[in-house]
Amino acid sequence: MPKIIAQGAEAKIILANNFIIKDRISKPYRLKVLDDKIRKLRTRSEAKLLEKASQIINSPKPFFQPCIEGTSRIKMPFIKGKKLSENLDSLSLTKQKQILNQIGKEIAKLHDANIIHGDLTTSNMILVEDFNNKSNLNKKISKNNVLTSKNKYANVNEPNMEWGGGNKPIIFFIDFGLGFISHKIEDKAVDIHLLNEAIEAKHFKFSTQLKRAFLRGYKSKSKDFLKIMERLKAVEKRGRYKERY
Repeated sequence: MPKIIAQGAEAKIILANNFIIKDRISKPYRLKVLDDKIRKLRTRSEAKLLEKASQIINSPKPFFQPCIEGTSRIKMPFIKGKKLSENLDSLSLTKQKQILNQIGKEIAKLHDANIIHGDLTTSNMILVEDFNNKSNLNKKISKNNVLTSKNKYANVNEPNMEWGGGNKPIIFFIDFGLGFISHKIEDKAVDIHLLNEAIEAKHFKFSTQLKRAFLRGYKSKSKDFLKIMERLKAVEKRGRYKERY
């Protein structure tokens, strides 16, 4: 029985048979023709970003379904885990820093591929603590006889085992609804700034250590680290200026 497990201003998240369906909500204040067009375009854009991101980092890979193609819905595998935002603080500081270090590496890979997440917070990251079999998700999918090897979206991407692996935690990145493709250093700096703000707001106890751990990971994989850090300083100054006035 499908059930809504989350709902925001932009979309409903529906769980059905080990799958997630993200259904963009209609906006009654817009003309229906325009509303349908906007939702379809944004859905198509997000699906493309997810497809591209899932080839680089751990994120759910959407797949083609004739019944929902061309609509405002994206269907993807269900990642069984916990919201990082609600569970990070319960871990030891050592493990928290390890997780942020790995997040830094993954985001650097995204940015090097010119993918901007657009809403980079720990609320859009899933902590999977017992991902000890990289084919677990594929097995669940095949039992439902929904996907086949002929389908280009048939297989869930293999989790990145660079950090973790075995029974150790792995982070999956979700919700690319505000994401986009950009070569601009500014956009990459803003992405990092958003995460820094989220850490300060949600995980303030060890925010300084966590931000440093993130940047160490980011630096180890980023091609444009120095340029992005220089621009990040300017972005942070603008933020402080707005707060003051």
